[in-house]
Amino acid sequence: MTASPAGSAPAQATRPRLSPLTWLAAAGSTAVITTAAASWPLSAAVVAACLGLSLAGGTARRVLPASAAVLVPLGLSLLVLHGLFFPEGRTVLAAWGPARITAEGLDFTGQRILLLAAVVMVLLLFSFTVSLPDLVAALSARGVQGRFAFVLASTLTLLPAIAERARRIREAQEARGLVVSRGLLSRAAAFRLQAVPLVLSLIEDAGTRAAALEARGLSSPGPRTSYREVPDSGVQRTARVVLVLAALAAVVLRLVQAGAGC
Repeated sequence: MTASPAGSAPAQATRPRLSPLTWLAAAGSTAVITTAAASWPLSAAVVAACLGLSLAGGTARRVLPASAAVLVPLGLSLLVLHGLFFPEGRTVLAAWGPARITAEGLDFTGQRILLLAAVVMVLLLFSFTVSLPDLVAALSARGVQGRFAFVLASTLTLLPAIAERARRIREAQEARGLVVSRGLLSRAAAFRLQAVPLVLSLIEDAGTRAAALEARGLSSPGPRTSYREVPDSGVQRTARVVLVLAALAAVVLRLVQAGAGC
């Protein structure tokens, strides 16, 4: 055997990677800070960053359909709730009896949808990027045992299945004669018919996965031995502390502003 030249595949294999705990801290703190700030420029920046990272990491084909499956029905519900029945709306654009489309309501709806898109895309990008075995091993190595790691693992395994499950439910209902027109009421009725079986199937799937994970001892207490090496460094540990503190500071600042009536 000959020695591998510099810059070959073995050399790239030893390149340090981000710890799954760093990914978790980055995704969680970003979601918390974005929610606490409730600023549409920040939400737009987070959405743009998620799009860029998903394209660079090759996960865009999975992140975008899953995000659409979550955001489209939620966005329609927000549009109906706030776009048509916004109590603080003053600039009326159109009205049908008690329903009024106001500029203030549309602005509020757009900001909330953008905020929701940022949080959903951050969490989905994390779920499609992180290595679940590495995450569980890293949590166990730091004393996070039993139920928390068990629930986290079973939840993350469900996220990639949402878009595919929603597509299958929609196709099955369309095969049974469901017709969705362009009207808002028709789309709302179709959303209800698709959301109920989707949630029920996810709950059933979560129970099946939970039983399988528990049968493999993931929720068992006591000392553990891991044969999986997870990369980490002092720089990453410091970065995680900074991210957590930044998220806490954003929440405290938001509470102070709310108390002051800002």
